[in-house]
Amino acid sequence: MPLVVLKSSRLTWVRLAALVFTCVAFSVAAHGGAVSGGMYDWSIFCWAFSFAGTLLVLVVELMGLQSRAPVSWNNFPITFACYASLLCLSASIIFPLYFLKGETRRDEARDHRIASSVFSCLATVAYFVEVSLTRAQPGEVAGYMATVPGLLKVCETFVASVIFAFVSNPVSYDGHPALKWCMAVYCICFVISTAIVVMCVGECTGFLPFPFARFLSAYALLAVAMYLTATIIWPIFKFDSRHSGTSSRPDFCQYSHGLCWWDKLVAVAVLTALNFLIYLADLVYSARLVFVTA
Repeated sequence: MPLVVLKSSRLTWVRLAALVFTCVAFSVAAHGGAVSGGMYDWSIFCWAFSFAGTLLVLVVELMGLQSRAPVSWNNFPITFACYASLLCLSASIIFPLYFLKGETRRDEARDHRIASSVFSCLATVAYFVEVSLTRAQPGEVAGYMATVPGLLKVCETFVASVIFAFVSNPVSYDGHPALKWCMAVYCICFVISTAIVVMCVGECTGFLPFPFARFLSAYALLAVAMYLTATIIWPIFKFDSRHSGTSSRPDFCQYSHGLCWWDKLVAVAVLTALNFLIYLADLVYSARLVFVTA
């Protein structure tokens, strides 16, 4: 009877740890958390998606099926690990913010929520360790997604996704044409960055009618310029009283559950500036990066 032997390595143990941590996080929350709603569904999705993807990666590598995978195995595992780390990080912030903040009762449901939050944080650390172990080292030939610009692409798309969540509930970009421009910036850059990630993971970059490296540099420069305008425009039209903005946090926000509408506006401003810095770093690295698409 053939035996399958799982080679022991730091990377394997880190993935197994992430598998266990995410499994415990969503199992405990679903079993005894006694919560519901959109933020609960999002947290469960983050943990369950990360668990399923990690299990898939472990099974493929355990069975030696990397060459048969319909994606680039030089790019897929680290891309997934980076997304999983950001998803678990968001769940580690959102879940306690919405379901533990201000909770004074000491009961079994509260203990389950605390346990889920702790294991979510542990999963986040595990995925960050996996990314650090699998990213390309200086002088190493690797897939694009294992390089710093590739990992930054993942961060760019994830931050944009969070921005979309904040500006759509409630809708906060339809009050002025300048705000619609900000929304256009978020959408255009998100679509292009996502397309780059998909092309790299799907090994489709060779079908482009122009050099991929030059396209990356040109796009990074364009994205920096666009995000710079959004970084300036959004605070002006949301927090400057001369443009019908609100410069101070309303008093009723302290009684709101989770984030009130003003908090979300601040979050969008901060995330826009953060994405601008990420695109700026992407531009710097893309300009000097020499890589081989595997």
